[in-house]
Amino acid sequence: MIKGKKLLFIAGLAALLLSGCDRKIEPVSKSGFLLNTYVTVTIYDNDDPKILDGCLELCRSYENILSKTIEGSEVYKLNHRPKDQQTITVSDDIKNLITRADYLSKISGGGFDITIEPLSSLWDFTSQNPVVPPENEIKEDVKKVNYHNLKLEGNSLTFLSPDTTLDFGGVAKGYIADRLKDYLVEEGVKSAIINLGGNVLCVGEKPDGTPFKVGLQKPFADRNETIETLNINDMSVVSSGVYERHFIKDGINYHHLLDPKTGYPYRNGLVSVTIITKISGDADGLTTACFSQGLEGGLKLVNSLEGVYGIFITDDYEVYYSDGAKDFLEVKP
Repeated sequence: MIKGKKLLFIAGLAALLLSGCDRKIEPVSKSGFLLNTYVTVTIYDNDDPKILDGCLELCRSYENILSKTIEGSEVYKLNHRPKDQQTITVSDDIKNLITRADYLSKISGGGFDITIEPLSSLWDFTSQNPVVPPENEIKEDVKKVNYHNLKLEGNSLTFLSPDTTLDFGGVAKGYIADRLKDYLVEEGVKSAIINLGGNVLCVGEKPDGTPFKVGLQKPFADRNETIETLNINDMSVVSSGVYERHFIKDGINYHHLLDPKTGYPYRNGLVSVTIITKISGDADGLTTACFSQGLEGGLKLVNSLEGVYGIFITDDYEVYYSDGAKDFLEVKP
């Protein structure tokens, strides 16, 4: 199923708006369990419930395209293609995601890789009794992971290896959030929050002109315990951490951020990476890409990208900021 990122605590979202006829509009919200997480959309300047219904239906339609576990989804069909079928025509959504994933793979030196599916399916972080997979199975699956085994020409996707399968969990929620924003804007909405299990995308600002406030969860703490609060206008905030889907065996924390080169979770001193940027799909993928680089490399990568800001938390709970990231803090240091 599509992976989750950590749930971000959204605070201070109550707002009122006077319309042209002086009718007060209260914020309206709707939630549903989709993408293997709780999805919530809140609108502040329009109380038409049909718009919220449309959001959740649109989210469900994308889940039925991008899920690797729902039989009949496009990704499921790609992963269960006949062994002798190399080239398949894909939808624009899959084409767009593969194009972006290829970019993320290149800038991270393969630290981000959508062909990680054999490994991500081998590890089960949601089991009541999780276990570390056998070393020989991990080594076998590592051989199957290589984003260079995908060749995309227009909407024609060629698998250069029969063992290559796809997992869009690192970018799917962000991509879906962007499509939900497109829908809301088309419906005339100018103030809203889309929260896909912690992948937060703010549409505009609050009706009173103030920014939305997004709290960053303190690692390994209660979901409502924040380490920072951010002021966000029309941008996305996405975090990845070693405390989300994980288990501990023999004193070692095994988490869902897997290194495609070793098959094991990254152990580089980071516990969390948060990315702030305009496009949620970029924020989503960059959390993994930056996490894969460690603190120094991750900061260097973020600082090389225009309009992208990062907040890194190390295992000693020190917080590091990329250039410009402190400007989003509610309380400046």
